[in-house]
Amino acid sequence: MYNLDRVDYKIIELLQSNARITLKEIASRVFLTSPAVSARIDKLERSGVIEGYHARVNREAFAYEIKAFINVKMDPSCRDEFYKFVEGVPNVIQCDCVTGDYVIFLEVLFHDTQELDDFVSHLQKYGETKTQIVFSSAVEHRGLPIEA
Repeated sequence: MYNLDRVDYKIIELLQSNARITLKEIASRVFLTSPAVSARIDKLERSGVIEGYHARVNREAFAYEIKAFINVKMDPSCRDEFYKFVEGVPNVIQCDCVTGDYVIFLEVLFHDTQELDDFVSHLQKYGETKTQIVFSSAVEHRGLPIEA
């Protein structure tokens, strides 16, 4: 689907580890000029390989003390209404449709357990829920494993 070479893989790897890395630094690591690196990055962006750039923010700096995963078992006919609902809830940081009895998998952040409980109560109109509160994370979100 995408025609990437080793240099593209290395550029992507470098950007995933630090999206603020300079073109000059990337160029020195992939043995190209800065304009050549810039052209490759533009191509990767235009082709959709690179979808965007993000800052990773410490959730506790904003008092989001509760991270949880919620599974929802629902009738497929409710899915569109459900998606509209969760798209409007900024505390939902990811929503996936998955296999199994529980067809929706949510990752959420809340300030406290009361907020989480209120949200779960709203979810239950769509179906049965199962909630897991995270105590600690050995690995947080990270970039894709890039192999040339």
